[in-house]
Amino acid sequence: MPDPAVPPTPPVPLAALLAREDLALRQIAGPVDPAAVIHWAHTSEMADPYPYLLGGELLLTAGVHVPEAAGSGAYFDDYVARIVAAGGAALGFGVAPVHDTVPRALVAACDAYELPLIEVPPQTTFSGVARAVWQLMAQARLAELRRVTEAQQSLAAAASRPDPVPSVLRQLAQRVGGGAVLYGPEGTEIASAGRLAGTRAAGRPAADAGHPTRDAARDALAELAQVVRPSGPGTPTSATHTTAGVHLAAYALGAGQGFVLGVAAPTRDPGDHTIASVAAVLLSLLTGEHQSGSGAARSSALVRLLLGGRPEEVAVLLGAGRWVVVHAVPTTGDPGQALAASALGAALGSPLVDLAADVVRVLVPAEREPLAPQPGWTLGVSAAVEPRDWALADTQAARALARAHATRAALVRHGGRPGLAALVPPDEAEAHARALLAPIAGSPALLDTLRTWLSLHGSWDRTAVALAVHRNTVRQRVAKCAALLDADLDDPDVRMELWFALRE
Repeated sequence: MPDPAVPPTPPVPLAALLAREDLALRQIAGPVDPAAVIHWAHTSEMADPYPYLLGGELLLTAGVHVPEAAGSGAYFDDYVARIVAAGGAALGFGVAPVHDTVPRALVAACDAYELPLIEVPPQTTFSGVARAVWQLMAQARLAELRRVTEAQQSLAAAASRPDPVPSVLRQLAQRVGGGAVLYGPEGTEIASAGRLAGTRAAGRPAADAGHPTRDAARDALAELAQVVRPSGPGTPTSATHTTAGVHLAAYALGAGQGFVLGVAAPTRDPGDHTIASVAAVLLSLLTGEHQSGSGAARSSALVRLLLGGRPEEVAVLLGAGRWVVVHAVPTTGDPGQALAASALGAALGSPLVDLAADVVRVLVPAEREPLAPQPGWTLGVSAAVEPRDWALADTQAARALARAHATRAALVRHGGRPGLAALVPPDEAEAHARALLAPIAGSPALLDTLRTWLSLHGSWDRTAVALAVHRNTVRQRVAKCAALLDADLDDPDVRMELWFALRE
């Protein structure tokens, strides 16, 4: 039987059409299958409708073509066989004006060929049946569009999370009711989510390895991914396959680096391709390098810095203007995830991302300074500076992030307005700071604790939160600072002088 050349519209369940009370349709032969669907309604009085059918139709006939002696021969067997061969989904027989009842031989033939036979009563016109089919199709299409729109929104939200790739895969797997896999350039599974229909659950240990159906489907998806992996001119960007009742699809990601998205689901609904395509675009952005300047220029800038170039000279390669430094940590999850850091850089509009052990640092052009918090991240933002002051901006961003932690704010900016410190010559200020802080200069923990404690106005609890230590640890460190510095930390003048020194 040929596959029906169905249109790109959701099918209509035959049961939904039969449930229309205004039509009063009744199935009198053939299998009763709740999953049976039709794609359109077509009327024909041809004795052989095969050449005029595309497949998936509810074929409507009043029996004008039926000869008088049809009941005693093989006419109905041949007629039904041709409808089935053409891929017809069901046959509707009108009992007026030609026939008073549905011929018993037609009922028997439909039972024999397992073709649903629908009795159309005299008061129901074929045009009324066709109109009802189109109404149901419009409702299904609207529901499908709503499903696709909701999926697009959820995928976009997932891409902005600190763990964007796993989040996008989880959403995709949920939306198609199956599983999704991201394959790397070498064909290995980088990440997966959901349950690959017909295979073991993605991400689970291979406890059920060896199951022939599951392994065959999983292997088939990996092989399908190889089909779309870039290998030269003419390589397809997507491919589909069905094995063991599992619908497979593979999409080459647009970054051109060999990443492939694989999807497996028990069904293939019309909107699934659109949903998977949206996920493929998002994953292309997440796995590719976010460009806001040429990669060659950034490489050149890095080499010049390593060879002793000054920041103001190197910055020309990255784009003229002022810059801000952003320090960020995810509200949940590990800050050491490269894909999450890349996604944050993309959201901030800069590919200049440094992934450290406990913080993500991003160098952002001042005109793209984040004005609103990023979902899933806590941000500290420096003042806008010239390239020669990048190091200072890095310190400012770190302090802003510490305040964001302490105050439980999603975004804190450095307050960079001029102060009294600007009245003191920098070399004298630096010398004074070194002398004042010399007793604790060898202990970064004491310096950080004192700086954070002073910035938070002596709050033990908020300092403990900012430093991720116990409040008693903060008390012990501050007391040790007071002893080593021989200073009364309750004196506001002492606090001001220490704060001045710690800022240098």
